[in-house]
Amino acid sequence: MSWRSSDSQIRWVCLQLLSGREISHACEIAEARGWRLSAIVYNLRHKHGWPIITRYDSKRIGHYRLSGGVDTEELEKPKSFYPKQKGGATPSCKQLDIKYPDSEDSSK
Repeated sequence: MSWRSSDSQIRWVCLQLLSGREISHACEIAEARGWRLSAIVYNLRHKHGWPIITRYDSKRIGHYRLSGGVDTEELEKPKSFYPKQKGGATPSCKQLDIKYPDSEDSSK
């Protein structure tokens, strides 16, 4: 089991907050199958400067949302916000346009 949040959980949190939604741990469990919402919110606040407001209900459960008037386009997004490219880890030689010498040229 991983003790860190998956990229898909982080992306889900970002998308929910950017859409103007207020989310809680129960939302994350039900919709993203995650369980590290407060850690994700902490990182968005402190590493990326997101102005996230926390509201506690009568049971002391935190509900998170972006503060009003935020230009969401200007917010620094974490790397996990962007979907991964298919086959993007290591480009092939064809993608890099690398030319290998012919066997005849290698003898020179």
